[in-house]
Amino acid sequence: MVQSHHSFHSLSRPSTTPRVCNSDSSTAACVFSDVAGDITILIDGEYFQLHKFAVVSRSRKIGRMVADSKDSKISKLELFNLPGGPQAFELAAKFCYGANFEITTANVAQLRCAAEYLEMTEDYREENLIVKAETYLNEVVVKSLKKSMEVLCACETLPPIVEDLNIPSRCVEAIATNARKEQLLSGLTRLGSDDKSFELKNDCIDWWVGDLSVLRIDYYHRVISAMGKQGVRSDSITASIMLYAQSSLRNKTQVNEKPNPGVVEDDERRIVEVLVTLLPVEKSSCSSIVPSSFLFGLLRMAVMVNASTACRLELERRIGFQLQMVSLDDLLIPSTHTGDSLFDVDIVHRILINFVQKIEEQENEDPGYESEGHGDGASSQCSVLIVGRLVDEYLAEIAPDPYLNLQSFITLVELLPDYARVMDDGLYRAIDIYLKAHPLLTEHERKELCKFIDCQKLSQEAWNHAVQNDRLPVQMAVRVLYYVQLRLKDALSGSCGKGFLSQSMGVRVPSAAMLPRNNYATLRRENRELKLEISRMRVRLSELEREQLCMKRGLTDKTGDARTFFTMLSRGIGRIGIFSGQAGDKKPKSERRTQGLEGRKW
Repeated sequence: MVQSHHSFHSLSRPSTTPRVCNSDSSTAACVFSDVAGDITILIDGEYFQLHKFAVVSRSRKIGRMVADSKDSKISKLELFNLPGGPQAFELAAKFCYGANFEITTANVAQLRCAAEYLEMTEDYREENLIVKAETYLNEVVVKSLKKSMEVLCACETLPPIVEDLNIPSRCVEAIATNARKEQLLSGLTRLGSDDKSFELKNDCIDWWVGDLSVLRIDYYHRVISAMGKQGVRSDSITASIMLYAQSSLRNKTQVNEKPNPGVVEDDERRIVEVLVTLLPVEKSSCSSIVPSSFLFGLLRMAVMVNASTACRLELERRIGFQLQMVSLDDLLIPSTHTGDSLFDVDIVHRILINFVQKIEEQENEDPGYESEGHGDGASSQCSVLIVGRLVDEYLAEIAPDPYLNLQSFITLVELLPDYARVMDDGLYRAIDIYLKAHPLLTEHERKELCKFIDCQKLSQEAWNHAVQNDRLPVQMAVRVLYYVQLRLKDALSGSCGKGFLSQSMGVRVPSAAMLPRNNYATLRRENRELKLEISRMRVRLSELEREQLCMKRGLTDKTGDARTFFTMLSRGIGRIGIFSGQAGDKKPKSERRTQGLEGRKW
């Protein structure tokens, strides 16, 4: 009897215990029981000595081969390309003899393919092997998620006939369906339980997430696609993709030590491209299903294996849509081009473009006003400010690179809108580092770079540094000194910078008469700029109040300190040379550069 979930009938023959024997020699040395076999079947170099009446009674193919043979006493046959090889044929032969064996998830796929090859159909003989294998597949395998995965793994080594029999397709659908059922049952269980610890326990990732990592990439692709159609949770799919990437791409650094690095790289390129296509779709512009760190890991891998352009652009788009959650280390992607800058600034540039496009789309989606501190409008404003600080940090990090050309640096500086920076201290610091690392820039190039710094948005500390900074172009120094004088005048007069604030507001806020009131998008932008300008002014007002308090104390207690400040201010004006009275007091440019704040920490 065959040991499985279903019984088989024994053949009418002497009650002997058949044993399938094979040998690597040219002649079969083993026979069944005490009756000599009358036919030898060769499978992939292995010989099986059997009895014609047993195998012909179950296999139409072998019966036809014996009948079509010119030799009526044929004693040897060879079967080519039998699915499952000698192992599968041994099981089929045992079935022909009614021997005991068990159908399992490890052998059912190859047994079903071998039965199809041998034409062990129901119309040829009742209760034949095809029916037995199909019954096991339909009643045991597809009802279990675990068994379906085991059978699917076994299908990887079988020839294309396994696809013709739809065994992988049935397993894929069974995996997706059972995974969805388990999640629904888990959700119902949580709803019926008041135990918080039970809820926490069930919030863990599904048990099958890690098991899918053993699948071949094409089967994995089919399983995840089916899960998405069945409605499996996106977080479970994301966790599975992350584990699959870690297990299949973890040895990338050892590619050169492998026997066929070209083949390995092709396989990894295909894995990366497939995983990117499987990433869950964002349900909204603010959703972040996939962690940004994982997206950057895939992006770095895509660059290393030279993945398709579409693959890399999709990763850059996804990163750009959640750029506010990215860290500085994520953006520091090494460049793979020889003789280029140390970091790949082109990738970061494209990511920023995607972020800006997302912000613009959010602004145009809702024509109405958003409530104070609520809605997508407030969220997008916060995102812009976070990204503004992030970009300034990134610029400061890449600025010392001697191979970073000016145009690439400027492209990153000018990409974000003006309202992305409440204060320009971070931008000033990055530009100052770049100027220090590239001393051969012309006056015109330095002017082109520094024009992006808004002197009105610099803090007092930045102003103090800029006044004594010989790396800045002359026009920049003049603007800084002008605003220093303006701030000093307002502070001494006790106005707390009201005139300055009014001037700033007048410059930055669009005129109401110039804006079309019937254009909701324009009104939204005006509302946003007003809010951001108020935030800037609050910061500036706090600084002015602190400065005024310090100056009043200084004027009252130490009048010498005020003279020192005016002396420093006069020296700064005289250093520029535009306002100096004597030409002889002007120092050469090279001498002025050595007197900068090179040793001062900024």
